[in-house]
Amino acid sequence: FCPGCQALQPPAPRPDLFRLMDCDRSFRIDLRQLQRRFRSLQRAVHPDRFGQRPLKEQYYSEQHSSLINKAYQTLLNPLSRGLYLLELSGVEPAQETDCDADSVFLMEIMEINEKLAEPKNEDNLEEIETLIKVKQEELTRDVTAAFERDDLQEAKKLLAKMKYFANLEDKLKAKKIPS
Repeated sequence: FCPGCQALQPPAPRPDLFRLMDCDRSFRIDLRQLQRRFRSLQRAVHPDRFGQRPLKEQYYSEQHSSLINKAYQTLLNPLSRGLYLLELSGVEPAQETDCDADSVFLMEIMEINEKLAEPKNEDNLEEIETLIKVKQEELTRDVTAAFERDDLQEAKKLLAKMKYFANLEDKLKAKKIPS
């Protein structure tokens, strides 16, 4: 907002999402604080509050609201938060082929994929869901540790593995939806 006239200003071209959401630039964040900041910012700039304002401010309000949603979703999800931290550090995210060296990991992913391809079986799906959840939690702990010791290459490898499990999670959700 303009300090003089209180008119809403355009968002910065490439804002730091951590600064926008008032979080430390770290993989470990306070999710309650993130949620409070999200709600507070949305209350301040939500398009519904700018219906009677000039068109330019209505437009800026939509841009800010969209940016705040993007920041919240990016920082809320461990995978996207980690990838964003790598991006801020100038580290390219791992490509699909970067995990190829870890054949044990790839076999595990293949086995889960095969289980998912089997005819729908509720017990089987619950077992896979639990396995994915445990693996994601384990990887999140490992990524946290890698970032805290500033080992960006290790974080990059672990985030690539997280991406595989996120894909499995998506496949599982699609399978659970009644057709």
